[in-house]
Amino acid sequence: MARNQSKQLKSKIVYYVKQGVLNRLTRGVFAKDKNYNPKELATSIYSPSYISFETVLREAGVIFQHYDTIFVAGPWPKIMTIDKVTITFRKLKDTVLFSSAGVNNKENYSIASPERAFLDTIYLFPKYYFDNLRSIDWERCLELVKIYHNQQLIKRLKKYQKEYAQ
Repeated sequence: MARNQSKQLKSKIVYYVKQGVLNRLTRGVFAKDKNYNPKELATSIYSPSYISFETVLREAGVIFQHYDTIFVAGPWPKIMTIDKVTITFRKLKDTVLFSSAGVNNKENYSIASPERAFLDTIYLFPKYYFDNLRSIDWERCLELVKIYHNQQLIKRLKKYQKEYAQ
């Protein structure tokens, strides 16, 4: 019975794609039209995943460098381009990835707070250069750093805090 339903669903999807009602973006991911949200697309490819790293840090004014790429914390490292949107997935360990601390739900996708994105970044890139850390809530970082279970990250955070906190 389930196999039959799966076949029916596939044939309906193929029909709607041919009719132009659905747009196939990548394997198993479709949009009703071309006006989809690229961030929603980025987080719908792998689960769990959330927007983080340079994408969030740029929007928060922590870094000034512009990237056309959407950076996502996910279960596997991968770079893909879908419909002219480049998405870079960076792998975080499961205990971090599955923690909702510092991750907000927004318009059908999950996005890290600036503090969570900052910690994700220094977790993977210990010597990352940040342009402006004034907007970072250091107390919030000290709460969030616990989810990483990483003493080196705590030391790194305290070093950044000592250098940049005002």
